[in-house]
Amino acid sequence: MELSLKGKTALICGSSQGIGLATAKELAILGAECILLARNKESLQNAVESLAVEHLQEHSYVVADFRDTRQIEDAVKGIISRKAVHILVNNTGGPKGGPLIDADTHEFTDTFQQHLICNHILVQAVIAGMTAAGYGRIINIISTSVKTPLKNLGVSNTVRWAVASWAKTLAGELAPYGITVNNVLPGSTNTTRLKSLMAAIATKRNAPINTIEEEMLSEIPMKRFGDAKEIAAAVTFLATPAAGYITGINISVDGGKTPVL
Repeated sequence: MELSLKGKTALICGSSQGIGLATAKELAILGAECILLARNKESLQNAVESLAVEHLQEHSYVVADFRDTRQIEDAVKGIISRKAVHILVNNTGGPKGGPLIDADTHEFTDTFQQHLICNHILVQAVIAGMTAAGYGRIINIISTSVKTPLKNLGVSNTVRWAVASWAKTLAGELAPYGITVNNVLPGSTNTTRLKSLMAAIATKRNAPINTIEEEMLSEIPMKRFGDAKEIAAAVTFLATPAAGYITGINISVDGGKTPVL
């Protein structure tokens, strides 16, 4: 099985912490040269220093905020002016939780911009390099809400499904060029995002956060939250040559929680 990513360059979004950073670490172990993109410079500096360099990679980072499309455009233009990107990992933090009916319209437009529009900007920028290299992997870290809506995540459910549909369409268009497009759908994963969501629910219900955690765990067949490394493992495999005939799919990494195929 060909898993080496030596000689490949990966751009990983939202990679200063959590699933994004875990993914960058796994890609680096397989030999990829990683470019980290996030909005916190100090966190990015620390993240880059944590990446493996056994293959003499020169990892780097770019500071940009997904709430500002111009920043994303400028960031990726700077990246591709220096080198081609062979692997793009789209990963952005989700919006605040809450019932769909209570959401303000700007929450939809803001989230749509941060997720789908920024993803599209990045893909359009890196596609020429992937085509020229005859190798491209676009992996979108979304959510299991693509398969079935999650409670109190109305805006996220709506926009993430749109991203999945965008990716499926893109997969068909790019397949002839040796470029794959796939989605990894994390379930409840032990990250700061999960902790903030549990805290918000606990506050709204005036309940102990331990109670919220127990309720969430009871819905997961494996009775535990996922680890960021477990999500990263799926993303990393899809980035390798071994996954060259896999495209246009959604892979749930959720401990068996999602009740549909």
